Amino acid sequence: MALEFKSVTFRAGGETHIYETDLTLEPGGFNTLLGTTLAGKTTLMQLMAGILKPASGEVWFDGRNVTGVSVQKRNVSMVYQQFINYPNMSVFENIASPLRVARLPAAEIKERVHRFADLMRLTPMLQRRPSELSGGQQQRTAMARALVKDADLVLLDEPLANLDFKLREELRDELPKLFADRNCTVVYATTEPSEALLLGGHTAALHEGRVIAFGPTGQLYRKPDNLKAAEVFSEPPINAIRAVKAGDRFSIDETAGWTATERSAALPDGTYHLGVRPHHLTPVADEADRIALEGRVIITEISGSESVVHFDHLGATLISQAHGIHALEIGQTARFGFRERDCLFFTEQGDRIALEGAH
Repeated sequence: MALEFKSVTFRAGGETHIYETDLTLEPGGFNTLLGTTLAGKTTLMQLMAGILKPASGEVWFDGRNVTGVSVQKRNVSMVYQQFINYPNMSVFENIASPLRVARLPAAEIKERVHRFADLMRLTPMLQRRPSELSGGQQQRTAMARALVKDADLVLLDEPLANLDFKLREELRDELPKLFADRNCTVVYATTEPSEALLLGGHTAALHEGRVIAFGPTGQLYRKPDNLKAAEVFSEPPINAIRAVKAGDRFSIDETAGWTATERSAALPDGTYHLGVRPHHLTPVADEADRIALEGRVIITEISGSESVVHFDHLGATLISQAHGIHALEIGQTARFGFRERDCLFFTEQGDRIALEGAH
C-alpha cells in the first residue's frame, strides 16, 4: 500500500505552500517527516489524507489515483498534536467510535478497545468523559481511537508532543513494534531529529515547503544529501564552517588551518563548507590532532553533566556541545576544536561530497 506523490504542489492565498514534490512512502515501516514549524509537514499530511487537494500533480495510494477522492472515502486515521475527542462520549466510546461505524461485532470492539487502552495506559479511565482527563490523557485517547481503526494510512502529526517525558519515551519504543506486522503506511511528523532516529524507517527532510532529502533515516543522518538537510537533521544545529583549500593546506582563518589528510587530499583547490556537529566541536586544550578555533563566548548553557556553548567566530555563531561542566564566561575568548575525520564536506553550493570516514 505505497503512497506516491507525483509532481504534487499546493498553493493557498496566492502563496506556494508545497513546491513540486515527488515522493514514495512504502508500507511496513515508519516514514518520518522531519522539519521545523511551518516547514510543510502538516500540509503534506493533509494532502495525503485528502483533506486538501493539490494545485497540480497526483496522489496515488495502493496503485490507485486518489487525487480527487474525499477523506471520507479513504481508510485513513490521523492524529494531530492538538487532540480532538467527542466530549459527550466516554473514553471507551471515543476509542470504539470508528469500529462502531464499521459495524464490527461487539466482542471484537471490546477486545480492540481494551488492547489499545492498555497500550496507552487508559484502562482505569475508560468510563470517564474527556473533560475529566488531563491533557496528556486526552491526547492518548485520540491516539488510541486512531490506532484502533486498523486504517490503510495512519498519519501522526507530532502526536507525542503533549505527553510527559516517560510516556513519550515508552510510546516511541512501542509505536514501531505496533505497526511492524500491519500492512499499512505510517507517516509521522516531528520537529526533533532525535525522535526520527529513534523511530528508524525512512525520513523526508523538509524545508520551507520542499522535500530536500529522503532516504533510510540512519543513512540520511550520517550522509545527508546537502548542507540544508544536515541542518534540518541536527539538534543543536550543525555548524557550517567555511574552509579554503590551496595545495595540501586547508585554512579557516588567519590562525586556524590544517594539512589535508589522506581522506581530503584529493579534493581540488577551492572553497568548501565543513559540517561539524556540535558534539564534535568541543572546548580544547593544546591537542595536536584537533583543528582549533578561537571565538568569543555568547552564552553558556549547562544542563546536568553537559555544556552547550554558543560562540562568535568571524561574525558567525557556532555551537559547541560537550560532556562535563565548562563554565565559560560571556565575552571571554575561548578555544574550541574538532577533528577532520568528524567533518562532513560540502561544496560551496551546499552539496555533500562523498568522503570516507564521515561520522
